Amino acid sequence: MKMTLIGQDIPMLLPALLTDLLFAGKEGGARLFVEEKNPAMAELAEGYAEVIFRKAGLGGSLKATADREEALRGADCVIYAGDPQAGSRFFQDRSALESGSEEDPGLTDQARVNGGIEGLLHTLRAGEAVLELCDAMEKACPGALVINLGQPVARMTRLFLDRGFRCFGLGRTPLKGANGLDTLARGLKVKPEEMDAVIAGLPGFSFLLSLTGRKDGMDWMPKLRQAAKNGELGQLTRRWLGWWGALAIGDVTDHAEFLPAQPDYIPEEKPDFGESVERRKERIRYMNTVRNLGADGGEGAMAQLLLLSKAPPVRPMRLALAVLRGEDGIYSAVAHENRGDLLQLPDKAIVETALKLKAGEPAAQGISMPPALAEIMTEIDETNCLAARAAEGDREALRECVETDPALSGLDRLYCQDVVQALIRMHGDMLPRWREEEDF
Repeated sequence: MKMTLIGQDIPMLLPALLTDLLFAGKEGGARLFVEEKNPAMAELAEGYAEVIFRKAGLGGSLKATADREEALRGADCVIYAGDPQAGSRFFQDRSALESGSEEDPGLTDQARVNGGIEGLLHTLRAGEAVLELCDAMEKACPGALVINLGQPVARMTRLFLDRGFRCFGLGRTPLKGANGLDTLARGLKVKPEEMDAVIAGLPGFSFLLSLTGRKDGMDWMPKLRQAAKNGELGQLTRRWLGWWGALAIGDVTDHAEFLPAQPDYIPEEKPDFGESVERRKERIRYMNTVRNLGADGGEGAMAQLLLLSKAPPVRPMRLALAVLRGEDGIYSAVAHENRGDLLQLPDKAIVETALKLKAGEPAAQGISMPPALAEIMTEIDETNCLAARAAEGDREALRECVETDPALSGLDRLYCQDVVQALIRMHGDMLPRWREEEDF
């Protein structure tokens, strides 16, 4: 089996990806290819992987190459974790959205990673990289499965699907965070593994629809709803429970990105984008230790544990293996095309649910939700689809996205159109589909 890893965040994820492939997935003889243009980093990745393959005892290899065509040729699966210049471009936009007046913050509320004006610009820039990758995959591996880790997850997953690839996405999990399932379970003094939870929605906009004891069938939702009404789960959660009759789950600040300005929410001025410089230096040091000393004991084994302890909680390899092997299983918080999972949303909506696989194919679960929640999800999904079409160069979709995005409710839409146009011009070097146009 050949698996190809593409994107700026792959080096950060490599320790967890290899562990997922070899120790959780038990995949023997795998051939991994990593696109890596830095010769020193390519050498480090190959040396580190050689140690991990040897420890697993399953055979296999990793080759790091600067040649994308070589990396992709004949791949069974492509793991994509790219987000070009995300941090630097975000801060350019945030500065441009400021008014210059201390009394008037301007549109800084729209400096969001996944929603609103900046979410749209983020989609256009990230989409260029995805579409360039799709062009290469159509020639080198047209039948490859894609596991997308690139943000905005719903929109990038839609792009891969629209280009004809099977694709599943993984973003920030609703199992973690201030209102994640783990946190809620601790508050209830119950272990998460002793509960059956139905968590569903859109990527970054998921809700807890039911929570019952696995053995005794106890319904924990009344207690959680009361806690939310009492303000114990935060003001945003209480407000949205009143609006939609459902409990937001995970890091609820993600939900706020897709909505009009919330009185209790101010977007982060400095959101995280991939690794910090300090974290990168630390990871390289630990990977060098493993490469030089091995992973069987002592300092090398400790370095490997430290690498894995700092890895994001995503399991893309295990998901990919289940699909490619045709396995049955349930995989938490996977972004995918709806097709009957959420009954009130269109089949082509990109939803986030626990993905149920039967012989490697998604099985519809027929989940229902409160009508008011389904209505706002439909609006957000429509915006996600329009933003993805805009990333492909569709001018009308871009205009319609600005006109209908619920995150822009209450703002002058014509003014927002002008702002988006100005930001597109500012990023013209990264947006070749828009370079020839004065207006959209």
